[in-house]
Amino acid sequence: MIVFPMAGLSSRFTRAGYDRPKWMLDLAGRPLLDWSLLGFRALFEREPFLIVHLDAPGVAEFVRDRVAALGIRRAELVPLAKPTRGQAETVVLGLDAARPDEAEPLTIFNIDTIRPNYAPPAILAECDGWLECFEGEGDHWSFVRPAEGPGQRAAQVTEKVRVSSLCCTGLYYFGSVGLFRDALVREEAAPGAAELYVAPLYQHLLADGSDVRYGVVPPEEVIFSGTPAEYEAALRDTATLRAAFGE
Repeated sequence: MIVFPMAGLSSRFTRAGYDRPKWMLDLAGRPLLDWSLLGFRALFEREPFLIVHLDAPGVAEFVRDRVAALGIRRAELVPLAKPTRGQAETVVLGLDAARPDEAEPLTIFNIDTIRPNYAPPAILAECDGWLECFEGEGDHWSFVRPAEGPGQRAAQVTEKVRVSSLCCTGLYYFGSVGLFRDALVREEAAPGAAELYVAPLYQHLLADGSDVRYGVVPPEEVIFSGTPAEYEAALRDTATLRAAFGE
């Protein structure tokens, strides 16, 4: 199952003068939502998609229309009555409504990001968790500190604490829904857990000795659109976006 949590308020865009959620904004003739979903088009026929959104006027109709236009075969929409404490809580509320098998593998993708031509790596069949990363600057990302030795194993995963140069693209994998749920329960019980991010959940897997891996992609394979500045930069370079999707 692939989950797209999109229950944020797009407050940075509102403050910048935009009059609609960021994923409704136009980019190269499509709404941003299209581009985020299209990165997974290789899976449209075989994977269930779960889209968790705020229950605002017109949102469900908009998302349903885009899902149909893109040809996603199995998609379930879950509306939420109010904002959540973070992406991880958004995901679990969607899972509570959709009720997938607890053994089903779970992929989560950040709606703020466009990831052209994603294909699940073979390593997913061998590990308990996996994060996609790129070499980047700044401290506003999720980060992975590599373990010593071969195999791209993670030793630590943090949120906005720069423990290495490996920044997460927003693409997270858990070997099962059950693993995700158990880690979230433990994170909620941790002192000071006010906002529930996905990345820190991997620390609970690591504490159990689970096999958490990471992959690294070139920064140019990821297009960020979660802030007005990122969106406006993408608007100035739609040729790169179109080329990445073969359009």
